[in-house]
Formats: sequence, structure tokens, C-alpha cells
Amino acid sequence: MKTALILTTLAALAGTSGLAIAQTTDGILTVATIGEPPTLDAMQTPTDIVLTIDQHIFETLYTYDNEWRSVPLLAAAMPEISEDGLTYRIALREGVKFHDGSDFDSKDVTASLKRWMEINSKGKQVAEVVESLSEDGANAIVVKLKSRYAPLLATFSQASIILPSEKIAETLTEFVGTGPYVLKERKPDQYTQLVRFEDYKSPEGEPSNYAGKRVAIAKEIRFVPVPDANTRVEGLIAGQFDFADALPVSAYERVEESGKAKPVIYENTGWASLNMNMKEGLLTRKELRQAVQVALNPNDMMLAAFSDERFFSVDGSFFPKGSLWHTEAGVTRYGEGDPEAAAKLLEAAGYDGTPIRLMTSRQYEFHYKIGEVAKAYLEAAGFKVDLQVVDWATLTTRRADPKEWDIFITHSNFPGDPTTINTITDAYPGWYVSDAKTKAVSVYMDAVTDAEKQKAWEGIQTVIYDEAPLFKVGNFNAVTGVATGISDYTPTYWPHFWNVTPKK
Repeated sequence: MKTALILTTLAALAGTSGLAIAQTTDGILTVATIGEPPTLDAMQTPTDIVLTIDQHIFETLYTYDNEWRSVPLLAAAMPEISEDGLTYRIALREGVKFHDGSDFDSKDVTASLKRWMEINSKGKQVAEVVESLSEDGANAIVVKLKSRYAPLLATFSQASIILPSEKIAETLTEFVGTGPYVLKERKPDQYTQLVRFEDYKSPEGEPSNYAGKRVAIAKEIRFVPVPDANTRVEGLIAGQFDFADALPVSAYERVEESGKAKPVIYENTGWASLNMNMKEGLLTRKELRQAVQVALNPNDMMLAAFSDERFFSVDGSFFPKGSLWHTEAGVTRYGEGDPEAAAKLLEAAGYDGTPIRLMTSRQYEFHYKIGEVAKAYLEAAGFKVDLQVVDWATLTTRRADPKEWDIFITHSNFPGDPTTINTITDAYPGWYVSDAKTKAVSVYMDAVTDAEKQKAWEGIQTVIYDEAPLFKVGNFNAVTGVATGISDYTPTYWPHFWNVTPKK
């Protein structure tokens, strides 16, 4: 639910348009992050904290706009695709320089993508369908595929960072990119210091999520690891930090009333789900999985987890409104929860009273609260429920064994391409393997245009709802904080600080 308060806060933070903020300053932005990045090599470890820092140093061929479409960044344009959908020619922007002063060209791209296909999990998937990768002069590359691969541009939009070919190694010792900021110094557990790249060449266009014009307004950005959430709140209010990531929702009013900072809500940060075991046990039967769908009340689960409708929304689509992939196609047995209807399904399926083993963790408190409400609704429908509360490490270990559980609770972000949703992968715990899913995914993989992909995704979502490998609970929002006096900050999933003006 979008409240007037949220909209007013975001409007105040948005300030002027991205193209009107070209004045650089000598200011410094100090950013409190959730912890120390394990590396700055996003190919090796594409976690949120690494990608948040890395995107200021490195760039990819494509990036995501406001609708999460893949649009050009280091590429000069969308690719030229052959009629059979197997050959992509990608023109590159000219005049771009790396931080070491060398010129960006096609050799850098092919060398970087080859390294990415060797060491990155998504890159390895792409490598299976790539027949060849070659330069077409200094300012274009050609990718030839063995078979059509619809997620190609989405995978080129995240973690496939472009490095100077001369600096590429199995383990990076120099972190040289084309981004608006240069890595100056990194002191583990103290800070990562970035400074403005004076020779940066920005892409054109109005800022849109990660796309469009990028201006390094602040002279310096310091990313400071602050693992404790309450410490991030106190540091923001005290003026120690200009931005604090991942704040507890309970801190919203305190930050707002401080006069020193503003809380910022990033809507649709991710989604929560109950994932079901389709390999062994009670829920190998579709009728019982559908009974689980009918029994649950997503609004009550999300309200218990997040306390306030400012911090969540309930939507059966697997992607939020505003996304290229949002659709109501196939959505069924989702809404208010109907224990009586679920009880009839249980009776028809011949449910014998075997308890459902429902695993959750208190390390993610919202998982635990979702689990408590889910247990109540499932029991009201006639299921017996064994709620097992374990630490997250135990849950991730136990869910790998199909003999150990029936449902586990987790959360995910919204990926740039729907086929990278964990549940769609055959090997992800839950082991959702079916002919209908394989057929629906193959239609998607053969798609080339956005319209074809959207149509194919509707088919995948329809199959998922019918076969019920999981129950989507709802979308949750994230709370961050920005110091008073910081202008032009726009919330994004991985917070970025180009186009942001420091305090005067």
C-alpha cells in the first residue's frame, strides 16, 4: 500500500531530474553497509553488498532500467540479432576509458566475458549455449549460440563486469573498471574508499534505475561496514553516516522524527514464499499442495511479519507492478485463505493426518512470523503441522535432504529474467521437475523479442500455479535512511550514489 507519507518522502528525496544535476562538488558521501564485502570481484561473488559497491567501479554491457529491461551501458545499442536468433552482434561505445587510462575495446569485452563464463554461476550456464565469442573490429563483438537463449541480455546486465584484458587473472589483484568512481583504498572491516574518475564517459539519457546519465557529483564515496542494524540507525541520526542501508522497519519513526535524516522505503525489495517438497513425502501429491494454496491467507502472514502495510504488499504475480514481467496470468488459489475449501480438498485427496514438517528460522524474524500464521491457517483447514524452528545454516543444510522436510520458508529478490527464479531450476530444494514446466520454459528460451518473452512467461506462471511447487506470500519493502541535506537520492535495489549531491 502506497501511503501519502511514503510518496511525499520519495518526492522530496528525488529532487530535480537526473539531467539537471551535473554540478560536481568536493563533498564526501559516507555509506553504512550491512557488512564487509568478501571481495570486489563480482564475477566470483555476486552478492548484494559486492554488487552495491562494484557498480560504481565497474560496468557491464547492459543494465536495468525502471521496468527491469536490459538496456545499453557499455554497449552502444541493443544487439543486432540474426533471423534464426542465434547470432548477436553488439556494438560498443567508443571513447570510453578504463581507470588506468587504457581504451575500452572489443578485446576487453571478449576476455572479460570468457572469464565470467568460466567462474560465475550464471556465466557457466551461458557458456553451455555459446558456440563462439569473437571481436568484430575494435568496437563490436559477436556472440554465436548453439541454441536460442532468451535470458542472454539479462545475464549480461549483472556481474559480467568488463575489465581491461591486460588485468584479467584467475584472482584479481587490481580492480580497474570504466565506472564513475575509482577504487583508491580498501581497509577490510574499516572502509572501501572510492574517488571520482575524472575521465569518466557517461551513457546518455534520462536516469532510469541503473540506466541513463551518470554523474560523479560527490568527490568521494566511503563504504563503511556496520553489521549491527541498530548501530547503523544511531550513526545515521548522529550525522556519522550520509546513508544507512537495511534499517529495521521499527526504526522508521525514530529516523523520521530525528530531524537529522529521512527514512526511505524501497518498494518490492523481494518476496517471501513457502517452498514445497515435490520429491518425497506428503506434498508429492498435487492435490495436497493445492490445498495448502487454498488454506493460506497471504495478507495475514505479511501483516504478522512486517506489522504495517507501508512495508509490504500482497500480489499473486511473481513480479511486482511496474516490472516488465508483472502479469496476473494463471494466478489462482491466492487471496484471503479459505480453510473450509481447503478441508474439502483434503477430504477428496484422502489426507491421512500425516503432519506437515514446516521449517523456518528466527534469524530472519519475518520468516518465523510467517511460519506461525501459516501453521494456524493450515491447522484450521485440517492439516497437522510440525513447525520446526532452526537456525538458517541448519535449514539450508536440511532442505538439501528431501527426507527431512515438507515446506520451508525463504525469500528472494526479483531477478532481471524470470527463468532465474530459484524454483524454476530442477535442482533447487523442492525439486520441481515436470514435463509441463520443461515445455513452458523451452518456449521462453526460444523467445527473442520482449513481447515473445512476456507471452512465454505468462505460460510459465500459469504452470507454476497449477502445479504448486511453492506458495508466494507477498512482496516486502526495504527501509534505508538518508541524511538531511543529501539531495537527488533515488532508491534502487542495489543503492547507487552517482547523481547524488552531498551535504553542503
